[in-house]
Order: sequence, then structure tokens, then C-alpha cells
Amino acid sequence: MLDSLITSKTRLKLLIKFFVSASNHGHLRGLADEFQESTNAIRKELNQLSDAGYLEKSTDKNKIMYRANTNHSLFKPLQKLIHAYLGIDEIVDSVLQRSGDIQEVSLIGDYAEGLDSGKIDVLILGENINQAYLLRLADKVAEKLGKEIGISFENFNIQRKVILFVK
Repeated sequence: MLDSLITSKTRLKLLIKFFVSASNHGHLRGLADEFQESTNAIRKELNQLSDAGYLEKSTDKNKIMYRANTNHSLFKPLQKLIHAYLGIDEIVDSVLQRSGDIQEVSLIGDYAEGLDSGKIDVLILGENINQAYLLRLADKVAEKLGKEIGISFENFNIQRKVILFVK
């Protein structure tokens, strides 16, 4: 859907990276390595997104760091669009219905890092959670989205997470 609107695969990767979570940031060489793209392709897209005001630049130890400009008037709509593209909003809505006393829903794994790997990992914490229901639901949502979905119910050694819901 979004990939037909934004034809540059590099730009789409950057938008996902920076708009899936406002806390995501990166620098030119790190992004080039992460996306396995040339630094020139990454530089071109970073410059265009920065010039348009979607990304902020800052300097840290001779590196120019980039992050989403949360003050931009289109930040929230873009973030919502990215979440819809990844299927995150649908997962959260489905999880919160008929699934027990959920305290927190977080995105973990590659999507928490801003990478579209095709697998969405979700951490669900709470009391009396209907795990069987959630696992069946994950299979249905995965089929609909054409992506693999993994659900964890324990907060085990997670280095990075994007909190989607807190009660």
C-alpha cells in the first residue's frame, strides 16, 4: 500500500525507522549498514527529508544524527500512517478486546528498531491474560497483513521496546 505511494525503497525504510517511534535515531554510516544501502542513497534521502522538515539534525562526536521532527505538523499523521502500514494499530485494537487485564502492549524486535523485516514481535504484559485467544488472533492478523507475528507474555531481557499501550 504505502510502497506504491512512496516508490523509493530507501525513503520508505527511513520513514519506517524514524516514524515507528519518535525515539529512533541514526547517522549516515549506521543507517547505510543497517539497510545495506550505499551511503550516497541514504545521504540523498536524509537530505531531502531534512530539507522538508521531517527530520531533525544534531551533531554528536563528528557524526550528524537524524531523528523525526516531532514538532512538524505532519509528524502524528505520518506516524499513524506508518503504524497502519505495519499493522500495529490493528494489532493493538484487537489485543485490547476480550483478552484479559492487559497492563502494557509493546512492540519489540526488528520493528522496535525501525526495520521492516516482515515479522512483528509484540510483548503483552498483564494479569489473567487469555493467551490462547491472543495466539489465535495473532495468526488471523498475520494472515490478513501477510506478515509473521510473534507474541511474548514475559518481559525477558528485552533491549529495545516501543510502548504502544499502557493502562
